[in-house]
Amino acid sequence: MGFAVAGCKVQLSAPGPGSSPAPAPSATSAPADSGPSTAAQAGPLIIEPSAGFSPVYGLIAHARHSIDVTMYEFSDGTAEHGLALAAARGVRVRVVLDKREESVNSGAYQYLTSHGVKVVWSWSKYQYTHQKTVVVDGSDAVIMTANLTRNYYPTSRDFLVVDSNPADIAAISAVFGADFDHAPVTPGDGADLVWSPTDSQQKLLALINGATTSLRIYSEEMADTAVEDALIDAAKRGVDVQVCGENEDGEYNSAYARLADAGVQISYYSSSTGFYIHGKVIEADYGTSHAKVFIGSENFSSTSLDRNRELGLIVSDPAVLSAIASTFAADFQRGQHVPSS
Repeated sequence: MGFAVAGCKVQLSAPGPGSSPAPAPSATSAPADSGPSTAAQAGPLIIEPSAGFSPVYGLIAHARHSIDVTMYEFSDGTAEHGLALAAARGVRVRVVLDKREESVNSGAYQYLTSHGVKVVWSWSKYQYTHQKTVVVDGSDAVIMTANLTRNYYPTSRDFLVVDSNPADIAAISAVFGADFDHAPVTPGDGADLVWSPTDSQQKLLALINGATTSLRIYSEEMADTAVEDALIDAAKRGVDVQVCGENEDGEYNSAYARLADAGVQISYYSSSTGFYIHGKVIEADYGTSHAKVFIGSENFSSTSLDRNRELGLIVSDPAVLSAIASTFAADFQRGQHVPSS
């Protein structure tokens, strides 16, 4: 048995895919406490657990030339089997898996390598390779807050963005090539990318500090003082700041109390087996002409922002903004609220 760390729900390792690749559970199979019902897809945004991972499986199934996968945790037999089938039909399939999560990833590593997929462990230069990205045919990238770990699909609030911007795809592909070869690289930001460990803290703080009316934040972790200070400053200058996060075993009681006392509204979930906020999102100034939203793998922690390989993006797509806003409202209302002292 292995245990997940670095900002993901603790899990017992799932059986290796070599035994029997199985489809991911559908949203209808989720437990009763799997969270509010929401739309499954809005433009390029895929919302979990409503949508399921069929959009990812479909991209893999239709790949013609190449598939590049960077994944912190990989334990999804359907995705693994799809990659193996792609390799068998001549698609170049390459995968980077996080070495520190070898106990979780070893099944995928063994299955994929035995089926013609080129797999490497992540470079030790990064504390964790926490990025979660699938790039198909050099034309579409799925940038995810979710890992490909199917036992969490029914209960985790996660977001996937399908990015087809050529500048973004080129930058992601260049970084993948370097990370696959364990070679130094300075990531390009393309049109709207956010990378750790190069510029994520700078860009996330700029998004928070630039907010004028509202901030809606999904955060699995609350462990970065600079981010906390920026949220407090935003509340003090009159921005309506709401945070929806996790707080299992009271891990963030102190941070949440400090934020609440400064006027930040906090709602959290704390079940080890039920609905879980795994998404990492900052939506700024929804409803204005300058609204933007960050979606990515970065958590609010020094490890994630300063030492990991992470990837997210900042977009202003109206459909994405609207879907995030409505999903957040339902999740925030349903969580446990932190009163100010």
